[in-house]
Amino acid sequence: MDKMIVHGGRSLKGEVCIGGSKNSALPILAATLLTRERCVIERVPDLSDIHYMLTILSELGCEVERASGIVQVKAEKIKTEAPYEIVRKMRASVCILGPLLGREYAATVSLPGGCIIGDRPIDLHLKGFEALGAAVQMKGGDICILASHLRGTTINLQGKYGPTVLGTDNIMMAAVLAEGTTIIEDAAQEPEVIDLAEFLIKMGAKIHGAGTSQIVIEGVKELHGATHTVIPDRIEAGTFLIAGAIAGKKVTLRRCIPRHLDSLLKALSAIGLEITTEEESITISPKKSKKPIHLETLPYPGFATDLQAQLCALLCTIQGTSTITETIFPQRFMHLAELKRMGALIELDGTLATITGIPQLSGAPVMASDLRASAALVLAALSADGITEINRVYHIDRGYEAIDQKLNNLGAHIERRSAQG
Repeated sequence: MDKMIVHGGRSLKGEVCIGGSKNSALPILAATLLTRERCVIERVPDLSDIHYMLTILSELGCEVERASGIVQVKAEKIKTEAPYEIVRKMRASVCILGPLLGREYAATVSLPGGCIIGDRPIDLHLKGFEALGAAVQMKGGDICILASHLRGTTINLQGKYGPTVLGTDNIMMAAVLAEGTTIIEDAAQEPEVIDLAEFLIKMGAKIHGAGTSQIVIEGVKELHGATHTVIPDRIEAGTFLIAGAIAGKKVTLRRCIPRHLDSLLKALSAIGLEITTEEESITISPKKSKKPIHLETLPYPGFATDLQAQLCALLCTIQGTSTITETIFPQRFMHLAELKRMGALIELDGTLATITGIPQLSGAPVMASDLRASAALVLAALSADGITEINRVYHIDRGYEAIDQKLNNLGAHIERRSAQG
């Protein structure tokens, strides 16, 4: 099990290219199950979660080829039961339910794993499948879904903490081959949902309204193969922007989509950072004085919960008192205890974190608890005094492709070692 050793106090300067979106690539790869023809997916990031998804597709009977960020999948003959050994490692594995149900009218998948950041139920997915005409049962930790046919209907996906992204993806994939028209109300509006819809449309699906709160799907009899390029990863882009805010002189992101990061760019501008954007690039130039801010996480286009931990790391170094309210995943604050080990002054009251900034954090041994928390600890360590040892960095490999190498190319000093070394 690897760990990262971060030598703090080095400035970042230069350019970094952003990879393809993990949260787009996973459901898009799952959607290749909807056709017997070959699909070609480009700009697929090299991440452990992607590896797990490709393994699942292979186990289901797909022909899978991968080379230099391009994945080809041909799902001519497939099984409908996913192996527990792989599914348990990744929460997003649940997104194979929709395409399996849509094409084969059957799916059996073990309850998924992944980040441990509180309760993320899939009840809305299952209720949506039932509304389409499927029968859902839980058997020994497995989700078993069967249908004789699927019929379009109106499905509301508003959950306790807002719309569900994977739920929107799953219902959309199940509905594209259903009889009649399906209307998804309170659909997630994330760019990744739009990306999946655009891929499905290339395959022959009839989908309108992706990116709005109402998606209309007119069922078709079959889909065909297609080629698609995954959009840039806005969370990776946001993480590097915050790295530039914490330790940068001037950092430019290439191959990104600035409009996908509007809420973060507004927050960074409010802090006092200089931001310039072009069509596919963003440059961040820190100023001497930074101001505290108050914000809350919200469904897109609001501030992304997946950037909350990273922003916490930045606010720990800004003089004054800042607050962050987590409205999506109330338990997503496990990184605070580790930031406190580095000297951060943070108080947590329910879903409200109050952060009193200090001039500089101190290096310390810390433990990553989930994907975004691990990124936050790396960012905090960049400007800390001394050396920070971050354990369990396998979390970070789930969502960031070579983040240590990319930061080193900007001027950081990060070593990756085995835990025994």
